[in-house]
Amino acid sequence: MRIVIAEDDPLLREGLALLLRAESLDVVATADHPADFLTAVDAHAPDVAIVDVRMPPTHTDEGIVAAVEARRRRPDLAVLVLSAHVEQAFATELLSGGAARLGYLLKERVGRVAHFLDALHRVAGGGTAIDPDVVAQLLRRDTALERLSPRELDVLSLMAEGLGNTAIAESLSVTEGAVHKHIRNIFAKLDLAPTDRADRRVAAVLRYLENTPAPRPDAASTPFLDSPARY
Repeated sequence: MRIVIAEDDPLLREGLALLLRAESLDVVATADHPADFLTAVDAHAPDVAIVDVRMPPTHTDEGIVAAVEARRRRPDLAVLVLSAHVEQAFATELLSGGAARLGYLLKERVGRVAHFLDALHRVAGGGTAIDPDVVAQLLRRDTALERLSPRELDVLSLMAEGLGNTAIAESLSVTEGAVHKHIRNIFAKLDLAPTDRADRRVAAVLRYLENTPAPRPDAASTPFLDSPARY
């Protein structure tokens, strides 16, 4: 198994290399910068890349960006991503390209050598190794939406389609006063207090869209932000 390590912490980088070589694995290159990592991937054609999420120069998402690019260049490359914390957005970005030959572990798991090596061999063999804490974050839903009644969910769904209060009332065959009442209840149950810095209607719709797997079959094509209605 040929391995490239991309990690800007020299202690962890060299520690990983020593550990893997002690297991008779072939660490063909190490890098402390995303550009050097991609150069190593091109030059050595590794089987597996171990990549830190946060790398220079900004220490934000450079590691994830480099991992995605490495997989684009070499679709058969297995990638094991390491992160100090659960990075839900970054995990989602990486997983969007498919989960085969992909691992995402918290760095604290590296100290559990058997666990780490098992994850490494699993992704190298074409499988997936996702940290349980990452899975929990990816599967977490907004439980506040469960507080809404079926009619309140109907109202919120129509809000997400871009309908104003009058159109929602006509669609549900209720009065505008009833729609206003439902919207007030939605704001209260989603803990959306009045503020000058946020539009509660937009905030409620975003919460709904982020936790709804698919749009309603009759969803309007107009984006909800185009709706002139404000409450």
